Amino acid sequence: MAVHFIREVDRLKQRILALGGIVETQLHSAVQALHERRRDQALMVIDGDAEVDRTEVDIEEECLKILALHQPVASDLRFIIAVLKINNDLERIGDLSVNIARKAAALSQYTDFSFPFDFHEMSRRTETMVHQSLDSLVHLDSDQARHVCQMDEQVNQCKRSARRAAIAFLRRQPEMADPILRLLGASRNLERIADLATNIAEDVVYLVEGHILRHQPPGSEETRHTDLSPRPPE
Repeated sequence: MAVHFIREVDRLKQRILALGGIVETQLHSAVQALHERRRDQALMVIDGDAEVDRTEVDIEEECLKILALHQPVASDLRFIIAVLKINNDLERIGDLSVNIARKAAALSQYTDFSFPFDFHEMSRRTETMVHQSLDSLVHLDSDQARHVCQMDEQVNQCKRSARRAAIAFLRRQPEMADPILRLLGASRNLERIADLATNIAEDVVYLVEGHILRHQPPGSEETRHTDLSPRPPE
């Protein structure tokens, strides 16, 4: 049973990392489709959402099966809990990427429309947060995870700047309300994705240290590092 348990945990880790790779690709493709006004690429992102949904359900079922059959404790239990939460956040990032892709498909008709704010910088920062949150999971690096949490405010600032620029643009060119509102909606999607990347990073801190990071000021509790190699339940 011990060997079987370790094998199931290893397979679960590979599956959650594979889902992370799929979602990261979906996000990048959606953002690229919006930048380049590529309707065909946007539609591919929308079609790819079904795979994300199926994988999310499969991973959740695997987690519940391991909990029921092996009743893990300590760091093994933390791992399963973290995977359940990260799995849900990745699925939601996938959904928000689809939202961006839908806006990209609609914006493809506005070939002469120039973005009134730096959407590229905001998307770059958001993609970096998602990538680094998943990288912190791969390497079980709580320091990197904490760095992701600190980056969230940068994306929030980009969102506030985008809103101000959009309002100013609409005052000058109210006839362009449709594309500017779609672009502003995409920026809101990016802000929410950054929040979800922060959630993943906080779950990595919990996984590595057993410390719940959210709602607590930095340095309020001593960091605790724990060995995470899978162990059979006693």
